[in-house]
Amino acid sequence: MIRNNEVRRYLFFAITILIISTVSIAFISSVAAGIVFVSTSLIIIVFLWMTHWRYKQMEKLSHYLRQISAGNTSLDVRDNREGELSILKNDIYKMTLMLSEQGEDLKKDKQKLTDAISDISHQLKTPLTSMTVMADLLSDETMDDEKRLEFTHNIRKQLERMDWLVSSLLKLSKMDAGTIPFAMERIFVSDLIDEVIAPLEIPMELKDIDFQKFGNREVTFLGDSNWTKEALINIMKNAIEHTPEGEHITIHFQENALYTEIIVQDTGKGIPKQDIPYIFKRFYKGGNATDGSVGIGLAMAHSIVTNQQGDIEVVSEEGKGTTFTLKFYKQVI
Repeated sequence: MIRNNEVRRYLFFAITILIISTVSIAFISSVAAGIVFVSTSLIIIVFLWMTHWRYKQMEKLSHYLRQISAGNTSLDVRDNREGELSILKNDIYKMTLMLSEQGEDLKKDKQKLTDAISDISHQLKTPLTSMTVMADLLSDETMDDEKRLEFTHNIRKQLERMDWLVSSLLKLSKMDAGTIPFAMERIFVSDLIDEVIAPLEIPMELKDIDFQKFGNREVTFLGDSNWTKEALINIMKNAIEHTPEGEHITIHFQENALYTEIIVQDTGKGIPKQDIPYIFKRFYKGGNATDGSVGIGLAMAHSIVTNQQGDIEVVSEEGKGTTFTLKFYKQVI
């Protein structure tokens, strides 16, 4: 404390004033001089004691900051008393909480990145291994043309699957990072469903699946047309895959004062009860999943809808079908 130039300067002036005032008053009255000496000395002592106390408090704060720098953000330095030091302590505590939250967010982002890389590596491993084997077999000059064409076709299919997989994972990563701007435009649900069904008519026709839609053509909601269409396509693909030949898929849509609702219902195999809590998890494949299923379509649909402040729910019973309900709210409260 004494090493501080400001404290030394204060003591020099205070002692100088003490000596001058005491000597000056001593010519008038020795008693008055004694009183001045004692009172001034007490003021100096009180000042030194307060300064020492403030230094101790600042030393504690300095130790606290060093611990924060070392990564210990669990300390609580809050002080509910009045005063500059109390305000400083509370401000430091608030800053510590903010830094701690930012650190947790960075850890989560890092973990998401690690998981995404791991997921991509895992999902690409199978088609890459398959293509490597078929490429080795194609190098056999004795292979007949029919088999060569078959292997070439299979390699092309695997490449298309990899392209779709990488594209889907990139989209999901962007949505997780919040870097995709979702448009807010007026969408007519009936027209949107027509655009969704157009590329799926042939797969439904091949399985003789009867499709119907029910709803008022004036039903609308605010959202991103392209992304919502992709979500519905993924849900419809899932319905087509799990609906037997000759069965039905219907889409109902309606609007009320709170939200616009789109209901996709099929009469397929249904989802086992134990799988329902996990079907929107990335790469999760339930007990009724098809062999070529990756487990990413429903995860993407869920991410698209929730990123537009909507909800997606599923109700299913094995052997009786599955119902997906999408809700797009008119106003987020």
